[in-house]
Amino acid sequence: QVQLVESGGGLVQPGGSLRLSCAASGRTFSSYGMGWFRQAPGKEREFVTVIMRTGTTYYADSVKGRFTISRDNAKNTVYLQMNSLKPEDTAVYYCAARSSSSSYGVAAYRGYDYWGQGTQVTVSS
Repeated sequence: QVQLVESGGGLVQPGGSLRLSCAASGRTFSSYGMGWFRQAPGKEREFVTVIMRTGTTYYADSVKGRFTISRDNAKNTVYLQMNSLKPEDTAVYYCAARSSSSSYGVAAYRGYDYWGQGTQVTVSS
C-alpha cells in the first residue's frame, strides 16, 4: 500500500512558476514509476509526465520544455517543476504511483495503482 500526498499548489500569474511535491509513504518508493496527471473542470483527467524507476521521463507535448519531473528516493518524494505557466495549465494536479516497470500505458490513468488527493493550480492574472 502506498499513500501519496501532494503539496505546493496555488495561484500564480501567467509566466510564473510553481513546484509541486508528492510525498509517498512506504519503503518501496524507488520501485514505483511516479506520474503527474491533471484535471480541469469539465475535462478528462490527462497525463502530464512520469518518471520511471530507472529515471527515464516522459512528458505530454503540452508541457514539454516547461515542466520538469524529478524524484528523490531518499525522501520518498517526487517533484514537478512548472515554469512559464499558462492559464490553460489551470487544473487539479494529481500524483500517481505505477508498479509496472514497462513504459506501455504510462499516459493512461488506468496504468497507475495509487493516487493522491490532488492539489489545485490556478494560473490567472
